[in-house]
Amino acid sequence: MKVTVQAIHFTADSKLVDFIQKKANKLDQFYDQIISAEVYLKLEKVEDEANKISEIKLLIPGNQLFAKEKCKTFEEATDLALESLRKQLEKHKQKIRAHETSFKESVNNDF
Repeated sequence: MKVTVQAIHFTADSKLVDFIQKKANKLDQFYDQIISAEVYLKLEKVEDEANKISEIKLLIPGNQLFAKEKCKTFEEATDLALESLRKQLEKHKQKIRAHETSFKESVNNDF
């Protein structure tokens, strides 16, 4: 899977980019047809400590999934966003399986 990391209005160090790529590549364990992932890192200018935003867009065949998290660190925000995407992938797989099962049943009933 191709992972693109974009830091908006700042420069992300290589450790952070490597961390994100390593974590994002683990999503392949849950769904092997992921085309690519786009990660956007933003700093919000507020007084609150939790001003780091991680947005992840996951491209899969026929669909795209999105998650956005805001935390104290980019690592924590990325972890939470990826966990959200993992849950979305599980739901997507269940939906596909349900469609395949109902299609097979309808084909078998026709014969």
